[in-house]
Amino acid sequence: MKIWIDILTPKQLLFSEPMVEKLRKKHHVLCTSRSYDEVSKLAKIRNFNLVCVGKHGGIEKYAKLEASTNRIKKLSLLVAKFSPELIISFCSPEAARVSFGMGIKHIAFCDSPHASAVMKLTLPFIQKLLIPWIIPKREFSKYGIDAKNIITYKAIDAFVTIQRNVNQKDPLPFKDNHKKNILIRIEEEQAAYTQKSRIIIPIIKEIINEFDGENIVILGRYSEQINNLRKLFGKKVKILKMSFDGKYLLNNTDVFIGSGGTMTAESALLGVPTISYNAVPNIVEKYLVRNNLVKRETEPKKINKIIKKFFESSNDNYRKKASKISKNMENPIQKLIQVIRE
Repeated sequence: MKIWIDILTPKQLLFSEPMVEKLRKKHHVLCTSRSYDEVSKLAKIRNFNLVCVGKHGGIEKYAKLEASTNRIKKLSLLVAKFSPELIISFCSPEAARVSFGMGIKHIAFCDSPHASAVMKLTLPFIQKLLIPWIIPKREFSKYGIDAKNIITYKAIDAFVTIQRNVNQKDPLPFKDNHKKNILIRIEEEQAAYTQKSRIIIPIIKEIINEFDGENIVILGRYSEQINNLRKLFGKKVKILKMSFDGKYLLNNTDVFIGSGGTMTAESALLGVPTISYNAVPNIVEKYLVRNNLVKRETEPKKINKIIKKFFESSNDNYRKKASKISKNMENPIQKLIQVIRE
């Protein structure tokens, strides 16, 4: 069978790796993406072959529309030539439109019902949707897919992505091995479901004031975002664009502060002391907080108190809890194989 997989984000790439490896044993698989710096860099690090079609639309609505329509046109030509019998995506609007227009069955994964614009553009046009069991089916069915076509798996997506081996050997951005490593991830600003947040700026200021003697590294996403951070904080902290495999950094991190998205979930399941400033409220983040794998806090001074407690304790119970919860999760790729067979 010929299978086309559309991969749009770093998390989707990491989630796809074991899936592609499994599927390629019996099927011919084409993997596409778009011109998006974080995905391109990670694909190179992971030695993952992608066919790049179109580009990321940025933050403006018209630019998003233009990029999407251009990508649909280019993809339709590529897909017509490849002639897949099945399409797999992570609710890619372009893959949904092409699959619908060309009459090709489409299976999608998703853990982000809060991305309402994407849900409206994809869910009415796909045949099967695979989701983490912690998310109620009604969170997706309200967008136009029948609940009977939604299949749950007992895992969060970070459980899949943290299984990867890390081969990266680039020098770490943490300069002094005798200091504690604090890693901060800036929130997504260009997705349709987000609003530009200023919550992280006062948080960073407080962390610098309290922990200027430690290694503080900030991971930005976009050039403009990084330039603004450098203007605000200068050389007080290390500010960089994501050019690492996230797991490589997390394995060497003492405390991670994230927006509540992918790296927050990965950090939690790896047993790294994790704080979420909850920039994009979502069900997976709530699950991690509820199970005491993540501390949610938005008040800068309270975040500093949590960091101090993490530094002063061994955090062994934290790591044990993460390991125990992970052991009860299943590989969703097996559910995918079952759906394909059916």
